[in-house]
Amino acid sequence: MALLDVNNLSIGFNSSGGYRYKVVKNVNFSLERGEVLGIVGESGSGKSLTALSIVGLLPYPKAFHSPESSVKFSGIELLNNPNIREFRGNRIGFVFQEPMSSLNPLHTIGKQITEVLSVHQKISYRQARRQAIGLLEQTGITNAKRRFKSYPHELSGGQRQRVMIAMAIANKPDLLIADEPTTALDVTVASQILELLLKLKHELGMAVIFISHDLNIVHRIADKVLVMKSGKIIEQGSCHAVFGHPAEKYTKSLIYSSNVLKNNNNSNRGCFVEVRRLEVKFPVMKNFWGRVSEWFYALHGVSLKLKTGKTLGLVGESGSGKTTLGMALAGLIKFEGIITLNNQSIQEIPHKSLHKQVQIVFQDPYNSLNPRMTVAEIIGEGLRVHFPQLSNQDKLSRIYKVLREVGLKDSVLDKYPHEFSGGQRQRIAIARALVVEPSVLILDEPTSSLDVTIAAQILKLLQKIQQERGISYLFISHDMRAIKAMADDIAVMKDGKIIELRSAMKIFKNSRHKYTRQLIYSANITEKHCVKETYQRKYRGINE
Repeated sequence: MALLDVNNLSIGFNSSGGYRYKVVKNVNFSLERGEVLGIVGESGSGKSLTALSIVGLLPYPKAFHSPESSVKFSGIELLNNPNIREFRGNRIGFVFQEPMSSLNPLHTIGKQITEVLSVHQKISYRQARRQAIGLLEQTGITNAKRRFKSYPHELSGGQRQRVMIAMAIANKPDLLIADEPTTALDVTVASQILELLLKLKHELGMAVIFISHDLNIVHRIADKVLVMKSGKIIEQGSCHAVFGHPAEKYTKSLIYSSNVLKNNNNSNRGCFVEVRRLEVKFPVMKNFWGRVSEWFYALHGVSLKLKTGKTLGLVGESGSGKTTLGMALAGLIKFEGIITLNNQSIQEIPHKSLHKQVQIVFQDPYNSLNPRMTVAEIIGEGLRVHFPQLSNQDKLSRIYKVLREVGLKDSVLDKYPHEFSGGQRQRIAIARALVVEPSVLILDEPTSSLDVTIAAQILKLLQKIQQERGISYLFISHDMRAIKAMADDIAVMKDGKIIELRSAMKIFKNSRHKYTRQLIYSANITEKHCVKETYQRKYRGINE
């Protein structure tokens, strides 16, 4: 008997007008003990809804299932089961996508883990505390006793995800569901999370459902794969079969969309931006008289050049100083050192003129676009500031032109940001930056939160715009695949310093620094490293 057996699962919602509509239709799959099932597909394909229905976390009674729907766990029906709480958090663990939203910011992580243990195991606080610290150590949290007293905001993204995993495995579940656990994490941290999940799977003997829109990640962890589109399963099979011989056109597009090729960029018109001995520091502690007694150096002695019409890829883990460098280049934070734009110090350039020449596209367009403004107002705001002499008709003409340039229709002008998908919002953010005709565009993780197919579209769009406009890009990312598709030169950052700065070809062919090689290796670019095979060999007793 299978551990999990899902048959004819359909999920629908009741609208306020009394209309009932289905979003997931006739999903069928099974999962054996010790197996890893990867569920892949774009946003809106029904992956998370399918997983949430297993543990009864859909918004019932607004949500509903068809009469023939069935989810059996060890032979017990879970749908509409009044005792579902006995399974949830006990025999079935769940790791959510965004740990910062899932963890309670008002309580220490220790309290949140001990609560899970106390509720299901009915043990004393002292026993729960001892187990919680052991779980933190098991999931790779350093200084577990000290971190036990930390609040979620005091931890990094990777550490918070490890805490979520510790909570999910606290009661040694038979099944662990991980919903996009590596999205927006650095490639090295994501690789560590994958290794951790497989390590725990072998140690605890549990099955895992791993949900992701990233085929590369799923390939490295899953035994079998299920591909979803528009609420339906369009392909499923073993990992080897799906990746080696995909049958569906959609599956092929997911597999190959991450392989965006670099455009040949032959422009070589000299250096446009030069950074020399740049330092940025923030106060950490102040003494009794309010004077700073300790500084944190976000950037320390950074020097680089950005050539006209070229792309400089800035890569490194979270906290390495990438975004800080971009903010300094745009004149948005104080710095020490020299930054020149077309041989002129940016400190001598009026702010209004500097912000016209240097524009930023932020990581999350949903938060960077004003929700109360229409697309026309968002894009036109830069024109009102930097080109006040233009007539309304001329401004509207420029807005139409830049919309077509980023692949959007004129009909979107009167709509608001919430009416668009993530990829469309990112196109709007790019249009807002381009409308003032900047010389430099700072792209801060522009594809990290997008589906792989949408991310590929954005990268191709940026390549096309650069070729047509001759604009210079500072492309900030922790994703080496995106960097490989965009960059002419690459600067690798770690702990506020540049540890390697060479052409992209030389970096990928023969990187000099161990940290750079680790980033490339984690991104699975130079080698077909499969985490699951490593642990399968290890637990079979084969000496590596």
